[in-house]
Amino acid sequence: MRKAAKTGLGSILFLGVILTLVGIYSPKHVFSLALAQESAPASPQDLMGDVPFFDAWSHSAHADITAEAFSHWNEDDPAVVPESCARCHSGTGYVDFIGADGSEAGVVNQSAAIGSVINCTTCHNSVTLRMNSAVMPSGLELTNLGSEARCVQCHQGRASKVSVDEAISKAAVAEDTVSPDLGFINIHYFAAAVSKYGTLAKGGYEYDGMSYDTMFQHVDGYTTCVQCHDPHSLEVKVSECSSCHENVTTAEDIKNVRMQGSMVDYDGDLNIEEGIYYELEGLQDTLYQMMQAYASEMTQTPLLYDSGRYPYFFNDANSNGTIDEGEGKFESFTPRLVKAAYNYQTSLKDPGAYAHGGKYIIQLLYDSIQDLHSALNPSADSFHGVLMASTNPDPIAFTPDIKAAVQDVLTDANLMNVLHRIDAGHFAGSEEAFRHWDAEGEVPGTCARCHTATGLPMLIKNGVTIAQPPSNGFQCSTCHNDLQEFTLHEVESVKFPSGAVVDSGNAATNICLNCHQGRESTVSVNALIRGINDDDTSDKLRFLNVHYFAAGATRFGSEVQGAYQYTGKDYVGLFEHDEDFAQCTSCHTTHGLTVKFDSCNECHEPINRFSDLQTIREYETDWDGDGNNTEGVFGEIATMESNLLKAMQTYSMNITGQSIGYDSHSYPYFFVDADGDGLISEEELSGRFNSWTPSLLRAAYNYQYVSKDPGSYVHNPHYIMQVLYDSLEDLGFDVSAMTRFDPVEAE
Repeated sequence: MRKAAKTGLGSILFLGVILTLVGIYSPKHVFSLALAQESAPASPQDLMGDVPFFDAWSHSAHADITAEAFSHWNEDDPAVVPESCARCHSGTGYVDFIGADGSEAGVVNQSAAIGSVINCTTCHNSVTLRMNSAVMPSGLELTNLGSEARCVQCHQGRASKVSVDEAISKAAVAEDTVSPDLGFINIHYFAAAVSKYGTLAKGGYEYDGMSYDTMFQHVDGYTTCVQCHDPHSLEVKVSECSSCHENVTTAEDIKNVRMQGSMVDYDGDLNIEEGIYYELEGLQDTLYQMMQAYASEMTQTPLLYDSGRYPYFFNDANSNGTIDEGEGKFESFTPRLVKAAYNYQTSLKDPGAYAHGGKYIIQLLYDSIQDLHSALNPSADSFHGVLMASTNPDPIAFTPDIKAAVQDVLTDANLMNVLHRIDAGHFAGSEEAFRHWDAEGEVPGTCARCHTATGLPMLIKNGVTIAQPPSNGFQCSTCHNDLQEFTLHEVESVKFPSGAVVDSGNAATNICLNCHQGRESTVSVNALIRGINDDDTSDKLRFLNVHYFAAGATRFGSEVQGAYQYTGKDYVGLFEHDEDFAQCTSCHTTHGLTVKFDSCNECHEPINRFSDLQTIREYETDWDGDGNNTEGVFGEIATMESNLLKAMQTYSMNITGQSIGYDSHSYPYFFVDADGDGLISEEELSGRFNSWTPSLLRAAYNYQYVSKDPGSYVHNPHYIMQVLYDSLEDLGFDVSAMTRFDPVEAE
């Protein structure tokens, strides 16, 4: 740094630095003062050569004293930044808010002088050095933030679900009733933390009864504000994006990014190759048109939006689609419209939402569309855009006609069947499989292997899994050990709950088998019932739950004993299907998890949907004894499964004196059916079934096993028919008309 030639210049610089430290002047002002006194002035770059990152900061939005964010109050009388705004629109206000000036932290104590930008000491002081959390407008505190805690103090918005609900509660009117006490609630600008932290912050309007994504985790090394943005220039570190995202050379290119965990057509335009930015754009367009349709029909007041003019929502009195002179702010808000307008604004006022937490914003937009749609179409079925998978009905047949008509069916009952809210199962971060442990703040080691992004890699590397933080589904690194070459983690063999160790011979399938194996087996059931007579109840017995989607255990059959195998019975092993369809990814798309129906047509015709798969059968034997030997093996299994529940209910009443009932969606699944109607009511869900005998427990275990592998009729139908037959026989059900699968006889 060039030394000052005159004492006067040195004094001015010293004073300027002091004033900068207290936030009255920015470095730019220091130079103005200094250069005015110097006949042969040095350049700012020379003068501040020793100040780190000065040049990057001086060209940033944080340093732009002419910007609206810092100049809005210049013409006010008095010309000060009010307390309600100073926290983020004044460097001194921020210092006041965090208590770095010795005042009370968490509150701005006084208005701030104009002309104070976000400078060095705003973010670098003794308080920010220790800062690790931020309280969001919802009242929720985000913790363990590290250095980005400084950013989140401001980039969090000014409203939340809580404030929207409070306003609606105060108005005390029905959902579709206009109230003069309701108005537009504005989240404010650049609330990046709302997009990024999702339901942890509750910055968007989250509809009651719906679940939402939590923090967007991205990948290691790029999970915080300052890892993706230069902390001084604020620019995105675009050059570092290209290591994973091809063809990204400018910030604009990031709009085109779409990863394999997002292979769902959220906005219904039939394009799953466009970037997430454009999916958001499509949903925003649909929500805006839905709000206009709702306002016109339900409030009789046409609505228009202008993103650059406060208060954003205006009356379109002459319905010409333009905000004309004299058309004031929109004031015909209903509770339903307040929620939708809030989410619409939330999606727009974080211009980087598609990168910060696009799926959370997608969920907000979808739910607002759904809510308005339900008001305009009260008879339409509620449909929350679940990705069609093996557990769902046939996928909707999208056609160009639907694509062209999306914007014309805003009030049509089919609209919600065109849009999608939820990703494929491995990436469905808003769903129970990943959100179950949010209240606890961590997923226990017994569950983390399959219900977090980091559990499986830890198991593969260390052979054990410990508690992990909740995640939004899987990440690339869950299955891939290299995020540039996308090679897979090396898994030589897989241990099943029975203790059996198998190697499928395929790295991808071995990775799948680590989770799709269930959590119990014949071995654990036998260990529990040991020493107890078949028909004796015992308080030592409890229902053992195999857990969900044990497709790998089904496929390997007797080799891993995933279902309960009765003593003295023979069971088939690995279902080999066909050598070209011997692996998980031979039949399922790797990331979308959907069935490759076209591939099935090589042997089975025609196969275009799940219902077609259910018609396939290999043998003419009437396995279930219902007299029909032309139905698909799916039908054979379905009959046997239904009969098993009936047999369990009969056995339970005869042996234990209690009627057992089953609810597939409510843990612990088996309940006392007090009224004996075969159904479990809401009241009966509090009555867990506890009168277990070994025979009943074995049958219940197999019933649950089959129920929780919805693709068992494809994965290994012969094994499944054997365990169902044996369960029925063990309970005394009449199996005389049935045939137990025998591989020798079947040939």
